Amino acid sequence: MGYQWTVRPVQARDEERWKVLYRGYREFYHCEPDENVVETTWQWVLNGRHNLFGLVVADADQTVFALANSRVFARPLMGQMGIYLDDLFTDPELRGQGLGGLLLTRLQEIAKEKGAGVVRWITAEDNATARVLYDKRATLTVYRTYDMKPLT
Repeated sequence: MGYQWTVRPVQARDEERWKVLYRGYREFYHCEPDENVVETTWQWVLNGRHNLFGLVVADADQTVFALANSRVFARPLMGQMGIYLDDLFTDPELRGQGLGGLLLTRLQEIAKEKGAGVVRWITAEDNATARVLYDKRATLTVYRTYDMKPLT
């Protein structure tokens, strides 16, 4: 297939397709279906809440086939800002076609534009398909991620 891809900020007209992809992303990570989470995240990304910004890859008809949700974050130890990639998902039928790479490249460009020192993300150890791309594009760090629940 000869697609003409565009990487652009998410727009209101992308809502239906974005939500389909985001549900797929949540399913991939074994999250229970929850339309409140999907709607909340859509509103955050669309309206830039919590420093979130959304990118999509669309074809010539503006149909969305991949998404990335990211945010700017402070890196006090380095005295600079960074871009944190929270979510990256490509339509399963188009995996391996370079859409994830297009999103990563755009995030690198945004990092340069904003003077950020890094684009950072985490992924599951068993996410072998995505890790093939990530291992080509970024450096695996030695840091471990911890989650702590708030006091009840």
